[in-house]
Amino acid sequence: MTDTRPFIPSPAEARRLKALEERYREAARIRLERRVAYYHTITGGHYTSITVRDQKTRWGSCSSRGTLSFNYRLIFAPPVILDYVVVHELCHLTHMNHSRDFWHMVEEVLPDYRIHKAWLKEHGEELNLEHHLEKRGIPIHLEP
Repeated sequence: MTDTRPFIPSPAEARRLKALEERYREAARIRLERRVAYYHTITGGHYTSITVRDQKTRWGSCSSRGTLSFNYRLIFAPPVILDYVVVHELCHLTHMNHSRDFWHMVEEVLPDYRIHKAWLKEHGEELNLEHHLEKRGIPIHLEP
């Protein structure tokens, strides 16, 4: 019989997972800043800052003040998926909507963006620390 109870980490496991999450957040920040710098030379526009958080419902956002926000869990995605989200948000610096002009701009930078968009919709729930560790055979539960 399969155990269907939710995973509740012990205090030691929770500390370990928090430390790992902090490392992945920092890795995500570094990678996202580099990819924003690269694609910004192509898309133009003006941004004021980059934030990296654990957003529950969004992979990225762009405020009217030019703040680019990204979900740290993109670090678990294939690099081209992270690039798609970066390009998507940078294009919002020019088009603050999802108009035809916006999508045309995204397509000019990433001609096959539709594939990446579909991948993210299909696999987005897998982009989390626990799934990442499990895929690599790294135990979440510490031995007693």
